[in-house]
Amino acid sequence: MTMPPHPSTEILWDRWGVPHIYAPDFVSLGRAFGYAQMESHGDLILRLYGLARGRGAEYWGEEYLGTDRLLHRMGIPPRAQAWAEAQTPEMRAYLEAFVAGMNEYAMAHPEAIAPSRRVVLPIQPTDVLAHLQRAIHLQFLVGPTLAGSNGWAIAPSRSRSGHSLLLSNTHLPWGGLFRWYEAHLNTGDVNLYGAALVGMPLLSIGFNADLGWTATVNPQKAWTDYRLTLAPGGYRWEGGVAAFETEEVRIKIKQADGTFREELLTVERSAHGPIISKTEQTATALRIAGFDRPYIFEQLWAMANAQNRQDFENAIAQQQLPMFNFLTADRHGEIFYVFNALVPVRSEGNWASEQQPQPGDRADQIWHQYHPYADLPKVANPPSGWLQNSNDPPWTVTLPPVFEPEDFPAYLTPPDLTGALNLLRSQRSLQLIQSQDQWDLESLVKAKFSTRLALGDRILPELLTLAQGESDPLIQKAAQVLAAWDRHTNAESKGAALFVQWWWSLPPGQQWATPWNAREPLTTPKGLADPAAALRALKRVAQDMERDWGRLDLPWGEFTRLRVGNVEEPGQGAPGSLGSFAVIDLAGGEPGEPFTAVGGDGFILALEFGDSPRALVLNAYGNGTQPGSPHRGDQLALYRRGELREVWRERSTVEAHIIRRDQL
Repeated sequence: MTMPPHPSTEILWDRWGVPHIYAPDFVSLGRAFGYAQMESHGDLILRLYGLARGRGAEYWGEEYLGTDRLLHRMGIPPRAQAWAEAQTPEMRAYLEAFVAGMNEYAMAHPEAIAPSRRVVLPIQPTDVLAHLQRAIHLQFLVGPTLAGSNGWAIAPSRSRSGHSLLLSNTHLPWGGLFRWYEAHLNTGDVNLYGAALVGMPLLSIGFNADLGWTATVNPQKAWTDYRLTLAPGGYRWEGGVAAFETEEVRIKIKQADGTFREELLTVERSAHGPIISKTEQTATALRIAGFDRPYIFEQLWAMANAQNRQDFENAIAQQQLPMFNFLTADRHGEIFYVFNALVPVRSEGNWASEQQPQPGDRADQIWHQYHPYADLPKVANPPSGWLQNSNDPPWTVTLPPVFEPEDFPAYLTPPDLTGALNLLRSQRSLQLIQSQDQWDLESLVKAKFSTRLALGDRILPELLTLAQGESDPLIQKAAQVLAAWDRHTNAESKGAALFVQWWWSLPPGQQWATPWNAREPLTTPKGLADPAAALRALKRVAQDMERDWGRLDLPWGEFTRLRVGNVEEPGQGAPGSLGSFAVIDLAGGEPGEPFTAVGGDGFILALEFGDSPRALVLNAYGNGTQPGSPHRGDQLALYRRGELREVWRERSTVEAHIIRRDQL
């Protein structure tokens, strides 16, 4: 569908590849946002949309067959069509304009789109909705835990300026559907700045003139896998046997020679949901919350337009998004946190029991309703003056605690801090936010880039004490390097590489002597479980480093590297599991070869409200992925130096920094 051009719709591109979009109305905004995303990420978006159709194998070959099977088993393509038909007239028009803008760019610039991706064109609104379901429900909600984040909200009582502050700090893989796209959206009185996940038509995190919001992945169980007992003719059900509902789907698979073969996939469903696996005697059915809530984009738009806390709560209370913690700060001086989730109402069970497959032979074992918004943990303006979340359960969102696990369903979320994605990172966040009484934008940025390892503070003194009693010269040499280490993972930090490799070499059972306990929530686990084994490991790692690197005091920036496209910088930051607040996830690390960043800190926003909001921002890996884009990795150097960019939000300021203007 081609939308008629509107001469007053403009995209102003700044030097960092950020589109500043000025549109006269909501629909024109959608068209321009789609156009901009296709210029910045066209090949990636077409790949994501092609996969969301369940046609990856048809387009690109056998390696995508598993994804296609999963999407068809989960009913993503037909549900995307149903969701498209269910949209409100306003949102339907917006989505049609969004994909029209994408198609318009691809038609105008065919040379910019990889030939292998053009097969996906033209894009339809159903592609956006299928991508939404694949990303949110299958990946974030049910998929392996690849996503993390830090979020802080500071009240005026803890702010040097007397204004509220917000820190948004996402940790996602540096590619695929996890990639952030920074944008500035203007229409009428709406002036929004923030980031959308690539291929999404609206911002997921950001701020307007009145309120800023951020999100972190929360530990919740908005899905259940049911274990069914197979029987002739189907599965055991209510004392008898029920037949599976079946459907046959033909999947085309592109071969290396360009021909196609077909696979006939039999999709089976029970009363619980689709069957995702089978053995000779059992089957597993997967039931996911939120597939009956098609208005996620309506909710995101309401969140983005919230002018105060109550507006934001009203948006969250729509309960369309099935997960994510949200933290807000606003110009009225309020801060707010909510554990947002579509939590199934279960008749029994606790967090531990819900991690296991559930019996599925009776109708009363299947959940059908969600806990209402009123049942969710939430707090506004706590006496402490601060809120934080680092993918931990809600009980430590502020201290002293404002609610207790006993006041909520036992299956809602983990009952204590051990349920955090990275326990040491959550403890480091709590330590940092309580480390000073008053905050401002600059100190917020400094804290965000802290690479000090909570693990080093927790365990290194004991290791050094043990090493003092050893006469082995290599252990003594290693101890000298570790004693001089600054306990950070800055590029120039010497000793971090030795310490981290030593810790990684310890088997899990030989790490902590004292496990986490509620009496010492921020200082446990602690102690070395096997001191002798720890010293032996230190010697082995020292030997390996001398062999592979020729030195023990290797700078962290040589041991790890930040690399995007052709841009490379010394490593800075570390995995959250080590207790670093600045998170960089690593891969590789063959002997004598550096580890490379594959995820972690992505879109970062530090925000202060006053007469008008002031914001600092960074998209660590850059705001474009197209081949030849100057924005692939153009912000890595800023990240390595611990710097954010000033946000250009007012029209006059934007005009002073643009490098190109597109009129649509």
